[in-house]
Amino acid sequence: MTIEVHHISVNTTGKTDIIDLTPKVIETVAGSASLNGVVNLFIPGSTAALTTIEYETGVINDLKNAIERMAPEDLYYEHNERWGDGNGYAHVRAALIGPSLQVPVVEGQLTLGTWQQIVLLDFDNRARKRQIILQMSGE
Repeated sequence: MTIEVHHISVNTTGKTDIIDLTPKVIETVAGSASLNGVVNLFIPGSTAALTTIEYETGVINDLKNAIERMAPEDLYYEHNERWGDGNGYAHVRAALIGPSLQVPVVEGQLTLGTWQQIVLLDFDNRARKRQIILQMSGE
């Protein structure tokens, strides 16, 4: 079994950016020595998350609206009192969705569904340069 570690860099603007990472992940997997295994993705930080979704404008807007209903930006968050950065909602949203994702790789291909893409959700209230850690394990 081999393990390869790669990094994917993404610049975000803040305010619930949803960015399709699928092409970059496919490119990384294609360059891997392993044909079968698993890709582990992890986003360091507590105001961003990873998930899968159909990357289509309607679904993206639906997801943004659902997230706003789950953890509204304009609620009172104790975190804002302590740090004064106004991004308490971003921490809650990221915790609800989670920082990591696993996708099996079979015969050199990600096993995503037809309409399924890997996305980064950046909830912070300011622009960031995010580094996603991609770990490919396989043979």
